[in-house]
Amino acid sequence: MNQGMSSLAQSPSTMSITRIPQAHSKSMQLLKASKVTHVRTVRHIHIRQSPVCCTKLSKWEPSPVTYAPTEKAGDNFLEKSSEIFESLRSDNRGESSAAKAEDLTDATNQPVVQLQFLKWPLWLLGPSLLLSTGMVPTLWLPISTIFLGPNVVSLLSLIGLDCIFNLGATLFLLMADYCARSKNLGQASKSKPPFSYQFWNIVATLTGLVIPLMILFGSQKGYLQPQLPFIPYAVLLGPYILLLSVQMLTEMLTWHWQSPVWLVTPVVYEAYRVLQLMRGLKLGAELSAPAWMMHTIRGLVCWWVLILGVQLMRVAWFAGFTARARQQQSSASADA
Repeated sequence: MNQGMSSLAQSPSTMSITRIPQAHSKSMQLLKASKVTHVRTVRHIHIRQSPVCCTKLSKWEPSPVTYAPTEKAGDNFLEKSSEIFESLRSDNRGESSAAKAEDLTDATNQPVVQLQFLKWPLWLLGPSLLLSTGMVPTLWLPISTIFLGPNVVSLLSLIGLDCIFNLGATLFLLMADYCARSKNLGQASKSKPPFSYQFWNIVATLTGLVIPLMILFGSQKGYLQPQLPFIPYAVLLGPYILLLSVQMLTEMLTWHWQSPVWLVTPVVYEAYRVLQLMRGLKLGAELSAPAWMMHTIRGLVCWWVLILGVQLMRVAWFAGFTARARQQQSSASADA
């Protein structure tokens, strides 16, 4: 029965055993007498087993599965078994973080859409407020209701008219800043003007401020004839100097806060300043101001029209600069 199942062919195992020389009886007696043990090194026994090969198999016996591991495979077997659970954990973490990110984007997109609906009416409300507080009183309000003569009452009424415009301009700038903010609430919308822009803006503003002060100093010292008293001078150029100081303060605040409206602020104030000086020309005719005073106001009108043109050129430059930056960003994202 055993012979019918399989015939095994097995090569005899080879054994290499070192022979230990037999000691003589005399030497054994000497060793026992002296009780000195000598340790002899014996070579290790190497047994080399030959593989078992089955020549015949029965019908009901399954075929053997041969597995011959190599030295490298034996070393690398289950080498990364400890990282299986770590990879599973990392995958689970990645899926959970992606799900959380989607939830956050969905949650943030809802208030962004709601805020966009609130921003749309501001595009008309802001300019309408600026028009009603600045241009309408200056263009349609009669001079007789504002100017009652070269006195303090006329000066205060003119200053109050400019304060109404300043209130409207401030509200307009706040609305413009709100509309200019990024749609994504997580992104910070900060815009810092270049140093050259700040420098030349300060130079233009100081030039427009120093010229009237020099005229006032020359008039008070008698260098300019005929001499103009202080109250008529304050009625003509006092509101101009006050509003110019407010503009300088507003621009510095927008630079410090890095508001996106730093490019619009001088345009708003300088456009009204032209109307303010044109109103001064009408009041100068009512006061019979000297010719040098009228020429000074005309020179200031020309100066601020020139500065307003430069500001509009800067707006066009900034629009082109933003378009080029977007094209570079889109090309870089397309290449990536």
